[in-house]
Amino acid sequence: MRTKAISLLQELTEAHSVSGHEDEVRAIFVDELGECGELSTDRNGSVFCEMGGTGPRVLVAGHMDEVGFMVQNITPDGFIQFVAIGGWWEHNLLSQRLEILTRRGEKILGVVASRPPHFLPEAQRRQVMSIEQMYIDVGAESRRDVVENFGISLGDPIAPVAAFTALAREDYYMAKAFDNRVGMAGAIQVGQILSQSQHPNRLILGGTVQEEVGLRGAKTAANFVKPDVAIILECPPGDDAPGMPHADCQGELGGGVQIRLFDPTAITNPRLARLAIDIAKAEGIRHQVTVRRSGGTDAGSFHLANDGIPCIVLGTPARYIHSHNAILDLNDYLQMLALTIALVRRLDQETVDGLVKYL
Repeated sequence: MRTKAISLLQELTEAHSVSGHEDEVRAIFVDELGECGELSTDRNGSVFCEMGGTGPRVLVAGHMDEVGFMVQNITPDGFIQFVAIGGWWEHNLLSQRLEILTRRGEKILGVVASRPPHFLPEAQRRQVMSIEQMYIDVGAESRRDVVENFGISLGDPIAPVAAFTALAREDYYMAKAFDNRVGMAGAIQVGQILSQSQHPNRLILGGTVQEEVGLRGAKTAANFVKPDVAIILECPPGDDAPGMPHADCQGELGGGVQIRLFDPTAITNPRLARLAIDIAKAEGIRHQVTVRRSGGTDAGSFHLANDGIPCIVLGTPARYIHSHNAILDLNDYLQMLALTIALVRRLDQETVDGLVKYL
């Protein structure tokens, strides 16, 4: 399980799949789960694999997209102007490498242009540049060069470039897009493991599109697969880095799977939350319970869909998400995997019915 997790996380994080352009991650999902169940997609591109027999429909899903950018304009002298797809802090961008995926399938390497300090007045050195002021340099000489020789067009998606890398500390890894390739790896591995055993439900593994731009894919995904309960796998921001009070930490690396009870987009079904916490305690699964003041996940769309879908978010925290280099502890991911599998095995018809029985 551990070796597979590492190889899967590397393949997924190094894929180029910003919101609305999730093809590479979708292809990995299909390749990994194609022999485990019945594959399908909705008309926005979210992908699913169904397996098992009768019983409640249990969805385990991550979102396929990562934060990135899109080509907005090309200047006469061959520099690329761009817009953000998803949430970025501009401090993270200057001098970083990016890849532009062209319509003919080529990836063009570039760098966000950065003026040397020699050319900056003292006051300007302390300012944060907006994305509107930034340019990507691909080494072109003109707009015509960019379009005709590099094949770059307006609307082409742009992703960060960062290799999946093992750190000196055992089981610590650094990569882009842990948010949310962690969730996709989890959904894939849950499907592969449970396809070899019995479970009291109809299991649906899923990868949604466009989470980073407003939880959009989950809206159509919920209507398409009509789950009775949803387990959303995520990579929330770790809050154990310098500048964050340790006493308030609820997303510590090494603290285990994060069980989210609240964020501004969704309140976890309390009965489902208690079940997950009880299972974690009973099975010795390291976990940390979280109430978030900010952020959101696909649960924000899933729990409002159809007649209402009880949801829970299980996460692997990572430091520095929404940047080129995030860090996680593989053991937290393995704890997320263990809790997800144990929870799915408990979700029989009586248990799922009890989650929404109010009269």
